[in-house]
Amino acid sequence: MASNKHALLRYRIIDKRLRNKYKPFPTIEALMAACEEALYGSDMGDVISKSTIEKDLRAMREDDELAYHAPIKFSKREKGYFYENADYSIDDIPLNDDDLSAIQFAARTLYQFRDNDMFKQFRFAIDKIFNRMNISSEVKDEAIVQYVQFDQVDAASGSEYLPMVLSSIKEKLKLMVQYQGFGKDVPSENCIHPYLLKEYKHRWYLIAYHEGKNKVITYALDRIVKLESTKAHYVVAADFNPATFFKYSFGITQIDEAPMDVELLFNAVQGAYIKSQPLHASQRIVEENSTHVRLALTVNITHEFVEQLLSYGANVKVLAPEKLKHLVLDKLSAALKQY
Repeated sequence: MASNKHALLRYRIIDKRLRNKYKPFPTIEALMAACEEALYGSDMGDVISKSTIEKDLRAMREDDELAYHAPIKFSKREKGYFYENADYSIDDIPLNDDDLSAIQFAARTLYQFRDNDMFKQFRFAIDKIFNRMNISSEVKDEAIVQYVQFDQVDAASGSEYLPMVLSSIKEKLKLMVQYQGFGKDVPSENCIHPYLLKEYKHRWYLIAYHEGKNKVITYALDRIVKLESTKAHYVVAADFNPATFFKYSFGITQIDEAPMDVELLFNAVQGAYIKSQPLHASQRIVEENSTHVRLALTVNITHEFVEQLLSYGANVKVLAPEKLKHLVLDKLSAALKQY
């Protein structure tokens, strides 16, 4: 049964690879590498054979029990595979019992590692999958759709780089990246040392050391044009600690400034919510009564933090520091001028 579960997982990996518009027309070798990287964390070609992938492609096209009937074609000109119908995906096909069994198998495997340092950034996603399995293990349980709604988020572009990035972080291998930042006309190519992956608001970011600039930079995976692994190893900078890198951060932005002690005054209703869903790990209650909750936290004053405070509108007042008070006031004044 394990081999069958792995086959079902390979089908979904192959499907995703065939739909990758940034890497069209994958070869058999590319599909082998994608499956090995996703399932075993390596693409050395010593686990999944060429014949296995060929059988998978045939099954996806012709197996009536699977019922994918995938329109997979081979392009002689491009020397790779593609979907004749560009909108096709096996994700649009309802799950059968074997599919669900494979997903449960994968979810339970992931759940064992949810507290491992390397997988902590995926904990929310792992919990979400596992909770879905716990709610109902019935494939055709229509009640799950009628009575339980999960957050619907489109898959962010750039997620196809996750296996390569994770493997490179683990093996301490340098990456060559072509990156096109916002407002840039053309991408720049650089050699980087991948240190850490972080998910924020359903987007993935890579924290890496930039050889040319001699400093650690944050890359949005959806802004990467091309990413290539190398065989060159790197040594992590002595002053980089992944456990503390985001200690005073709010959001994904890093600034070269010391964190500030912030005091916020929330009304009682909003304060109760903030207590249950803390703004930051450093959050502490200074005062609480029937009318308000006064909180203190130590954070970097970033754009994301200011925007978060503005989202609370009249339910919050910044007490300190003065710098933050003026930032919020300027934003509110500018907003009022729009009306």
